[in-house]
Amino acid sequence: MSTQPITITERPKFREKFKKHCWPYLFVLPFFLIYFVFNLFPVIFSFIISLTNWDTLYLAERKFIGFANYINIFTNNPFFWRSIWNTALFMIGYIPLIIILGLLLAVVLFNIPQCKRLFQTLNLLPYITTPVAIGIIFSFIFDWSNGLLNRLLIAFHVIPDGVNWLGIGTLARIVVILLIFWRNLGYYLMIYLAGLTGIPAELNEAAIVDGASKPQIFFHITLPFLRPITLFLVVTSIIGGFQLFDEPYLLFSGGMASNGLQIVGGPDRACLTTVWYFFDTAFHSTTKLGLGSAISYGLFMVILVFSIFSLKIFTGKEER
Repeated sequence: MSTQPITITERPKFREKFKKHCWPYLFVLPFFLIYFVFNLFPVIFSFIISLTNWDTLYLAERKFIGFANYINIFTNNPFFWRSIWNTALFMIGYIPLIIILGLLLAVVLFNIPQCKRLFQTLNLLPYITTPVAIGIIFSFIFDWSNGLLNRLLIAFHVIPDGVNWLGIGTLARIVVILLIFWRNLGYYLMIYLAGLTGIPAELNEAAIVDGASKPQIFFHITLPFLRPITLFLVVTSIIGGFQLFDEPYLLFSGGMASNGLQIVGGPDRACLTTVWYFFDTAFHSTTKLGLGSAISYGLFMVILVFSIFSLKIFTGKEER
């Protein structure tokens, strides 16, 4: 069958339809161009780099080595698994605490409308403060020789000498957990306060009329209604926790070892996170972009597994 050619009279109609319908696509085209250039292309290009042994320090050419970098980080790279373990310890330390306390503070402030706005502002100030300023503040507080905390403890005769909070691995982890907790508590508080406003007041009033106590209202009405918000906070906390970089890096990036080299990951590498290890491998101590890209994609796999696992746990509880 032969196709009929567009006649001269039909061509103006085709042009009019094209001009009429092309404008929406032209308006959204800049967004897709910017997304491709600054988002999609770097993701694809970084995966291609992860399959090479590209080291920009020696200006070497990219040599394709397949999945050798992935085999290296998963089977023969103790620093990668050390960074995963450190990051998991941080999350175990602050995620349950910050979610529970954020929920309890939100319930208390929700029932005390007089000072609610003042406490909301005070709790949210650390979250909107720059991480650099927070890192400097905590460095002064937990400094070994002139730190505020050591001075107070010595003045009240709690300890005879100053404690090297940032020089011992276990104590350094506690300091990082406290920093993350103090900085992000206001965010969790605001999210839970927003969720509490969505609970119908009639349910609480009906429960009070039926003789329910405040703990019963909390466990049987408030918590079930806030379950989707808790799921959201848990999943985003896991994703954000594995991307932890600012807090430990600002506290320990300036430390020096006895041999004059910079300490990477704090004392005994106890605060080495995966993103810090990726940054140090790709851009700081070495410039192995191929290995660094493989570390970033390995972190993506770990985040994906943990996110799916947490979703399965919460959705399983809801089905029951």
